[in-house]
Amino acid sequence: MTSDPAARLVAEHEALTTHLARLTHDMAALVDASRDSNADDEHDPEGQTIAYERAQLAAMTDQARAHLQDVEAAQRRVAEGSYGRCDVCGEPIDPARLEARPTAVTCVPHASARPTR
Repeated sequence: MTSDPAARLVAEHEALTTHLARLTHDMAALVDASRDSNADDEHDPEGQTIAYERAQLAAMTDQARAHLQDVEAAQRRVAEGSYGRCDVCGEPIDPARLEARPTAVTCVPHASARPTR
């Protein structure tokens, strides 16, 4: 891993953008496939239903979009010079925490006090 947070966040942003494009394409393909199908998959004992697959894809897309927003917020903090400081106490966030979670906005002691996605 790189110790340069800006470079790491750029790489993560690019990967997420590519991942979101794939998910969006997969959702469009699923919708197109189900539109032309007259199958009653709700009673198909052989696997997942189209509704389940759509819900799963939608959840993964929402999660990726939320993570992309977190990365973009972290990039703004880098640009502003506030990256790596706890939102609660203002103290530096442990570099090991930032290595594991580059979008972290709190130090470890304050992490449990904030809701997570």
